Amino acid sequence: MKTVHGKGLNCLIVGGAVRDQLLGRPANDRDWVVLGSTPEEMTRRGFQPVGHDFPVFLHPKTREEYALARTERKSGRGHQGFAFHADPRVTLEDDLLRRDLTINALAQTADGVLVDPFNFKRDLDARILRHVSPAFKEDPLRVLRVARFAAQLATEGFTLAPETRDLMQTMTAEGELEDLTAERVWQETQKALASSAPARYFDILRDVGALAVLFPEVDALFGVPQPEKYHPEIDSGIHTLQALTAAARMTKDVGIRFAVLCHDLGKALTPPEEWPRHIDHEARGVAPAAALSERLRVPKTIKELAILVTAQHGRVHKALEMRPATLVDLIESLDGLRRPERMEAVLLACHADARGRSGSEDCDYPQADRVRAAAELIRSVSPEAFVAQGLKGLEIKNALHQARVQLLAKQLPR
Repeated sequence: MKTVHGKGLNCLIVGGAVRDQLLGRPANDRDWVVLGSTPEEMTRRGFQPVGHDFPVFLHPKTREEYALARTERKSGRGHQGFAFHADPRVTLEDDLLRRDLTINALAQTADGVLVDPFNFKRDLDARILRHVSPAFKEDPLRVLRVARFAAQLATEGFTLAPETRDLMQTMTAEGELEDLTAERVWQETQKALASSAPARYFDILRDVGALAVLFPEVDALFGVPQPEKYHPEIDSGIHTLQALTAAARMTKDVGIRFAVLCHDLGKALTPPEEWPRHIDHEARGVAPAAALSERLRVPKTIKELAILVTAQHGRVHKALEMRPATLVDLIESLDGLRRPERMEAVLLACHADARGRSGSEDCDYPQADRVRAAAELIRSVSPEAFVAQGLKGLEIKNALHQARVQLLAKQLPR
């Protein structure tokens, strides 16, 4: 095997970089496995240790990760319950067999020669997501990782091997996922939301029972009917994933995509005797949207947007019917004058919601145009004139609101 960087180390590229190169996809980060070395030798050569539980090092110049070949055994529950073993006698085969999926257990020399001792490339060619060994079952995070890879590789036509699906289902049923930390769940979810097909992530998790464990608020939407007149797909869960798919076509913003995932959570709380109508589901949805965001510890800005979209999307949908006073109130509720970028995020999420219906995947959304036009008009109303009149505090706020309403009544086209 070719030496690397003149260091005399026996190294190969492994994992995602090899997989993506073979698929013709951009490979941004390369990970290396080092054979026949020790932590002491790596440090002596100038590599910087960064692994707390196992020996991983950063190259002193490229900053790429180099990990000593290792094996592992289960020593406790959860994703972190492992004992790792790395020494010069661990072989490449040993290292590859501990990995999650066969498509991630391929190696390549520095000059591009594929090293595939177990013929795992056959699964890459067949576009199959398959676990490497029964040891897959020992790490519950792998359930999320497989779902995330399914989302990221959806455009490549990958399918889930039945035996891997069954194993993921067993892991879920045995309660392994309950030991995952919020940070790791959000980390995988964020990557999935950033993918080309985020709905695929939630589809896979639901299929193996993991959605009910990790995203019970979303799982509860499935089986809840909506009026067929407005939602030909009927099922609230299906609509949510269709809206998420629409959002993925319209924006790469993870915050907007997460908000779309949350926007209809209140429909799961509608009493069944009121089905298929969902009056006030926006208000009902605020608590579950906040609970999901807090449990996953999503960033504050993403949480706030999810709650805002959940609370206001029904009002935005009615923007064409609104009188000037109601339209001004909506814009102020969205903080659209001080934070126009956040209002735009809400409008885009609402457009995705409108497109998340069977037969409406490419529909226009004139409601957003009306809100934008109204906001642009009332932005010209300045508080300075009211300050000059000697008004203060709440008086200025009320005068501003009234002036905005009057301006819209005069100038906003119907």
